[in-house]
Amino acid sequence: MTYSHSVRVRYAEVDAQGVVFNAHYLTYCDDAVGRWWSAAGLAFGDHGWDVMVKKAVVEWSGSAGFDDVIDIDVRVSRWGTTSHDVECAGTIGGRPVFAATITYVGVRYGTMEPAPPPDEVRAALSS
Repeated sequence: MTYSHSVRVRYAEVDAQGVVFNAHYLTYCDDAVGRWWSAAGLAFGDHGWDVMVKKAVVEWSGSAGFDDVIDIDVRVSRWGTTSHDVECAGTIGGRPVFAATITYVGVRYGTMEPAPPPDEVRAALSS
């Protein structure tokens, strides 16, 4: 399943060079992933399961500035035993801006104990 989410760049997210400060891209991805879960009928903690970020890699291919609308496509690109990778691809009007791969580790809700994704979660994010 690929989910699409749009973010309008706010003035406070732009640095002195007139482009979005790099750390905000992961915030955009985090927002997109959370909304994707909601659209799939899920909430963090459902089925006694949650996720924690293990690794995030962002690669830029363009810039975004104040009031630009960034469209972010989100999808699971890899399922492991207790982890999975989510790809976020950001574009403005079809022009590539960034690509991020975020590795999440599933944990039992309220703990740091690794746990495989429940079948319901895996199905919802894969359909």
